[in-house]
Amino acid sequence: MFNQLFENLFPFPEATQEKLFASFEQIKLKRGDYLIKEGDYSSNLFVIESGLIRQFAWSKKGEFTQWIGTANHFVTDLSSFIFDTPSKWNFQCISDCHLYRLSKSDYQNMESEVIEWNKFEKAFLAKCFGAMEQRISDFICLTAEERYQQYFEQHKSLFHQVPLHYIASVLGMSPETLSRIRAKMSS
Repeated sequence: MFNQLFENLFPFPEATQEKLFASFEQIKLKRGDYLIKEGDYSSNLFVIESGLIRQFAWSKKGEFTQWIGTANHFVTDLSSFIFDTPSKWNFQCISDCHLYRLSKSDYQNMESEVIEWNKFEKAFLAKCFGAMEQRISDFICLTAEERYQQYFEQHKSLFHQVPLHYIASVLGMSPETLSRIRAKMSS
């Protein structure tokens, strides 16, 4: 699975894949554990092997869930990781998780140790930027019902795995609005 993740983003030669895999440490975290807390510095890049992680922040209006990560996703506060700034986000396991962890120093060493690393990094950052751009576009251009429908089609299994108020927050709506939309769509 680990190799498949990299293969989908950037196809490394097999020998390079083995070197990459050896640089990552396997870890297990329990439901409720944090990978990164607001104010901390993000010093690791994680890959989810199994489990669910949510990215969220607190505001005066309450808690806001930005993203829910599933298997085969990279996880880090990218701004904190790249620019050495305190994280504005919390990353919390919402189920038991099996992860791969790459330290920032090992990440930086890859530049000199893996010839293809710069191409991978470019593809990785482009994917992150594209996802962010798409999310902004969806909030501007799609109705609440359209955002729900799109998210449901892309993440159907999450609706049975995570509290619906997290999904409502990701979609930029109240749990009550999500409930009304779900009832309307199912009738």
